[in-house]
Amino acid sequence: MVEHTRTLDFKIAFAIGLGTMIAAGIFSLSGTAVAEIGSSAVIAFVIAALVAALTAASYSEFASIYSENGGGYLFASRTFEHETLIYTVGAMLFLGYTGTTAFYLATMDEWVVRFILPESLQWLPHGTSGVAAAILLGVLNARGTEESGTFQLFVTGAKVAVLLAFIGGAVAFRGPTTAVGNFAGNFSADPVGIVTIAALAFITFFGFSAIAASAGEIIEPRRTVPLAIAASIVTVTVLYALVIVSMVNSPVPAEIIAEEGETAMGRVAAGFLGPVGRSLIVAGAIFSMVSASNASILAASGIGSLMGRQGQAPRPFSRIHRQYSTPFWSVVSATGLIVALIVVFIGLFPSEGGIVPLDLTVPFPLLGSLTLTELGLTTLTGFATLNLLLPLSVVNVALIYSRRRFPDIDRGFRVPGVPVLPTVGVIANVGLIYNLPVKGVIVGIFLVLTLLGGYLVWGGAPDIEELYEQVVPPTSPTAPAGETAGVSADESEEVVPAADDAYRVLVAVGRPERAARYVRLAATLGQFQAEDPFIQVLTVTEIPDQTPHEAVRETARGRVQRIQEILAAEEIDADYAVEGHTCRDIAFDIVQTARDDGADLILMGYPEEHTDVTEQVEYKAPCGVLFASGAIEPADVETINVGAGGGPHHLDLLSLIERMGEQGSDVHVINVTPEGGPGRPENTEATIAGLSNAPSVQVHNITAGTVADGLVDQAVENGGILFIGATRTRRLRRRVFGSTPDNVIKLAKGTPLPVLVYASARGVQGPLEDYLYPIYRYIKGKRRSPPESAGTEIKE
Repeated sequence: MVEHTRTLDFKIAFAIGLGTMIAAGIFSLSGTAVAEIGSSAVIAFVIAALVAALTAASYSEFASIYSENGGGYLFASRTFEHETLIYTVGAMLFLGYTGTTAFYLATMDEWVVRFILPESLQWLPHGTSGVAAAILLGVLNARGTEESGTFQLFVTGAKVAVLLAFIGGAVAFRGPTTAVGNFAGNFSADPVGIVTIAALAFITFFGFSAIAASAGEIIEPRRTVPLAIAASIVTVTVLYALVIVSMVNSPVPAEIIAEEGETAMGRVAAGFLGPVGRSLIVAGAIFSMVSASNASILAASGIGSLMGRQGQAPRPFSRIHRQYSTPFWSVVSATGLIVALIVVFIGLFPSEGGIVPLDLTVPFPLLGSLTLTELGLTTLTGFATLNLLLPLSVVNVALIYSRRRFPDIDRGFRVPGVPVLPTVGVIANVGLIYNLPVKGVIVGIFLVLTLLGGYLVWGGAPDIEELYEQVVPPTSPTAPAGETAGVSADESEEVVPAADDAYRVLVAVGRPERAARYVRLAATLGQFQAEDPFIQVLTVTEIPDQTPHEAVRETARGRVQRIQEILAAEEIDADYAVEGHTCRDIAFDIVQTARDDGADLILMGYPEEHTDVTEQVEYKAPCGVLFASGAIEPADVETINVGAGGGPHHLDLLSLIERMGEQGSDVHVINVTPEGGPGRPENTEATIAGLSNAPSVQVHNITAGTVADGLVDQAVENGGILFIGATRTRRLRRRVFGSTPDNVIKLAKGTPLPVLVYASARGVQGPLEDYLYPIYRYIKGKRRSPPESAGTEIKE
């Protein structure tokens, strides 16, 4: 089954929290904070830490109950029933994590421009290095959470060492007594300034939620998550306080620190430790922002994946990559949004005026107006923090509600002082929101309302768990059919998993009387694979909307029993199991089962009815799909016919035909020149090259009214089976497989010729290629003579 494997232990969970907190906040805000309120910056950071700790306690309790990815969105969805509220929490957290990452990487870009980028490259737009880092981190997270976690541990350790060196340099420069005295004498009596800095600094403490959001990856999460959250908050608060003490003792004047802004810490480090110290801090800052971004992308993708599963985001968000076992589309979407935020806030509309000459002012009722040419890092910080603080308030309320709604649920950790402590957390969060930059709040509210409006128009999709139900689990043929037919999935003990190295064929059966035909075909084709075949027979009973699964369970069990009885009377030369589902969307069930169970091939009948099911399976299947038309006997595989073809479906099909040829099947390649009808002659070079290991390949160059006529007439004359690849122009022609395959199947119905149409798994570029391929064929296409090669016989 394609699923997450828990790979992150305590040290990596701790590193995720610590690494997210020690980031752009301390490296960019420390200079601004000290310049504005001096030593009181420590008070501001401690206030931010205490506010974070209030909600962190709620997170810890929820994480000890629900040990899955998703963080605050997961907790809200398990507690509340109002779909709009749950969606809003998820959307805001997704925006919050991606906005936080954009802030980290945009700050990193400031450091790169200030300290690293040579003058010859200063012409690059601001945000360039941040965009590049976002893309690289997206690739890292798409390839695997274990690799991402190891990277997080290494980088977090490096930046903690850098901060300790910075603190040590300050103490050595001033001496312990002088350093303490300077710090004690530099406090500011500015409560508004302190609270404002605390509001901005809150983003630096939000790393605790990244731990909870990744709970599905963490080993023993009920114990590990609360410990990692507590340890990371305490550790980072101490480090931040010591950094502020060091900044106050800087040899650099306060006005210079204020002028330096986000990069002030590098200037201060140069004063303490010279050029070497500055280089050390620059490296630490880069490490910090990259590792914090990495953890935030991991958290955002976990939320996106859960929203996809629950139908509140596009369904592909929930798909787990077969090779990397990560929510690939969720990672891609989070990375794309991060890039967009960096480009908009830093590249196009920075606070100092960007490359866009338009001074566009947008009015917002009740909130004022926003000038788009004046955004920048501060506004981005406010945007991100707003989208974190509001969901945190909801999580605190959710804890109070959860205690009342589910009083008997097992809680591995319990927050003391409920409901007082969560209520204080809500008040504190709202207080910080009041002190956020107005522009950031306006942008945040605008985007959230836009997403919410889109969701309400869309209406969402059903939760995956609501779409289908496994009524009868995969059951071996050794269990008597009468015993398994009335057994539920929970009661059955006859579940038969395929061996890890088996070639798994998922056979989707709509009509029980055809089960034997397709299972025999799957067993026959499986014999040509390197691994032993395992046939998973799936029958899906569709249920209408609003109808409970219970209404059709007995029908589904009866269908499974009937299939088991039919197969028991056959001699199937392969291991197989039969399972039955009830589902509201048959195509979704087939594709999801193939994804979950790691199918290597889907085999199903040509759609005489319900062509929409076939289209969805073909376009969304994670593996190749064979659609069979006509009765196929084992003896038919002795002769294999295949068109000259073209396109990826045809070329991917050739590996199977080549293996069949290697094991004794006669292979016939049919190249048809149409006479006035639709279609065009193909180039046989690629087809013959794909069959190079087959000892006997005959090429038939023929002329016919249409390509479909020629393929069918020649294949009937040769005998055996006709294989054909699905056509890439199907989207334009609005047919099931494309003009030629559809016409071939229609013509073959009046003959004994069985036809198999193959559609290969489609990658990310698949939908775009569907539309571009006809243009490519028109520009590139030209008729060539079929080549003569060893072992190839050409017939006219």
